[in-house]
Amino acid sequence: MIPINILIVDDREENIIALRALLERDDIKIFSTTSPNEGLKLAWENQISIALVDVQMPEMNGFEFVEMLKSNARTRDILVIFVTAISKETKYAVRGLGTGAVDYLYKPLDPYITSAKVDSFIQLARYQADIKKKNLELENFAVIVKNSADIICVVDAHDFRIQTINPASEKIIGSKPATLIGKSIIDFAVEHQRSAFRIKLGEIIKDNISTSVFEFQFNTFSKRIIWAECRVAYQNKALFFNISDVSAQKSYQNQLIKSKENAEYGKKVKEIFLANMSHELRTPINGIIGLTALLHKTELNEQQNGMINLLEVSSQSLLGVINDVLDISKMEAGKFSIVRSPNNLHDLVKSVYGLLKFKADESNIEFLLEIAPDVPVNIMVDSLRLNQILMNLLSNAIKFTERGYVILKISVLEKDANQVKLQFIIEDSGIGISPDRLTNVFEAFEQADDSTASKYGGTGLGLAIVKKLVELKGGEITVKSETGKGSAFTFVNLYMLAAKPKEKAVIEDVKPPVELFENISVLVAEDNVVNQFMLSKMLKDWSMDVDIVDNGRKVLDKLQAKNYDLILMDTHMPELNGYETARSIRINFEEPKRSIPIISLSAAAFDYEQQEAIAAGMNDLLSKPFQPHELHGKIKSLLAPKELVKS
Repeated sequence: MIPINILIVDDREENIIALRALLERDDIKIFSTTSPNEGLKLAWENQISIALVDVQMPEMNGFEFVEMLKSNARTRDILVIFVTAISKETKYAVRGLGTGAVDYLYKPLDPYITSAKVDSFIQLARYQADIKKKNLELENFAVIVKNSADIICVVDAHDFRIQTINPASEKIIGSKPATLIGKSIIDFAVEHQRSAFRIKLGEIIKDNISTSVFEFQFNTFSKRIIWAECRVAYQNKALFFNISDVSAQKSYQNQLIKSKENAEYGKKVKEIFLANMSHELRTPINGIIGLTALLHKTELNEQQNGMINLLEVSSQSLLGVINDVLDISKMEAGKFSIVRSPNNLHDLVKSVYGLLKFKADESNIEFLLEIAPDVPVNIMVDSLRLNQILMNLLSNAIKFTERGYVILKISVLEKDANQVKLQFIIEDSGIGISPDRLTNVFEAFEQADDSTASKYGGTGLGLAIVKKLVELKGGEITVKSETGKGSAFTFVNLYMLAAKPKEKAVIEDVKPPVELFENISVLVAEDNVVNQFMLSKMLKDWSMDVDIVDNGRKVLDKLQAKNYDLILMDTHMPELNGYETARSIRINFEEPKRSIPIISLSAAAFDYEQQEAIAAGMNDLLSKPFQPHELHGKIKSLLAPKELVKS
């Protein structure tokens, strides 16, 4: 496979090193430079397919650099991804996309999103290169056709009879010129197209069209039907024909169209996946954990039960997506391992069954479990991964079954003194999978139908992960399905028999009393509504006075008008982000507001992010998702001695 050339242009060497570490793989070749001018030279000389360009550079900014790329025919087709730490405002995105960029990556970079995005554009670059190659071949083929020995003839515009014709007729039609003089050219067309052929020639004459090109199917002397491209000029009551046999071109054109459709379909699947991921990841896991912690301390009424149900749906969806992305990334990188240990297979399977039974009952689906009597109880198995396989397959079966049943069957295929080959069958009476999608159902980002994601949700990674897990465990998975009647997924694996696993000790959870902060005023800057609610409730439970805003500019306005003891600030907010807001506070405010303690709330705690937060003037960093006691501890360590009350 020819490597895809990727160019990284960033004025900071450390950013280039970080991006190289994220992107390094065998099927790409990375060129990098801290100089935009050197970057233009590299792009000209090395057939770059993708460029990751920093927006803010002293010598030449990213927008100017991309404008120069796009102004040159040799480099205008490079896929440009801007890498920036500036605001996510629409005007910046519009300017970047207007210069010809295809996407943005925002610093601090999320390694998984960065890898996923760049991987999708690598695939797109390959598809584009393939399409360009085939289009070039098509153009070359057209040149050959135009310079071949075509039929040249003159036809009377009154009765369409051939007046003169060249010897190429023998090669293409199979008839010598002498036998064709005086015959109607209409007879060349196959019978069912003759009327249309006559009408087309009549329009050329009526409208006095100087040149016209069209295609019809022609008969040959040997009864073979060919596709003929007719280039017709009308002049002096005569039609001048140039007829080419383009049958081969037609066939090849259809192949190219199919190849192009396949390439575009792959791109579409990736785009759907990225759109779904973007939507799914907006739900804040931090808010889920915080709200769950709060609800654990309350007596549950009807309203709270509703909150818990919402939290459960959100947490399952978000955690599933995050785990799927992490797992598929590890598997593709070859860093995923299976750890086997003695486990009670029956208990494991019954636990999965119990977890999903409620979901099946909710949907009025009959959910059955059949474990054959000779299935051993204790085997060597990675319980977490077997659980993941079963949860994925059974959850899918329940999700795609509107009525009827879902059944899990476990049976023994082979057994000796030390090992057993088990067969797991997950069968349902659901919507089924169409035959044209059946062969690709285990591919990443694939779903049974284009509308599946919008109707049923999900990212299309579940079955891909199941297949990889089964294969990593040394097994094999197959599927049989019929549209509208249901599906049956079967996986087979060999397991070593094991002794009874040791009982796990139960550790009693003893929670220390919570200290309350009295007479403490805190300003929370958070643009996510769920996190706003969670933080407000949590802080008020600790006896704090809480104000909440949703962007950095409102932080500055609030701080002008009121005194606070502490600020909790999300790093990624609209208008003015957390870093910019902290810098403004440290530079533009007078004491004591200039020195107010600030805790950064970040979605990811990478080393560079912590350094950026401290450099911006923040006192501490807390990464999402966090537990309430972690926030409590950081607040306690930062605040000046205040009266603390044991609750």
